[in-house]
Amino acid sequence: MAKPNFQFQKRQRELEKKKKNEEKKQRKLEKQSDQPSEESEQIPKEDGV
Repeated sequence: MAKPNFQFQKRQRELEKKKKNEEKKQRKLEKQSDQPSEESEQIPKEDGV
């Protein structure tokens, strides 16, 4: 009976985690790039008030 290759399984889990974190990072960057443009339009500037 063959022994399981734990190194391979660990590496696969690490790659999955890395991929998931990269996707999260991209979503956060997209979200941040969208928000400032919307906020600048919504917030009126108060000059002299």
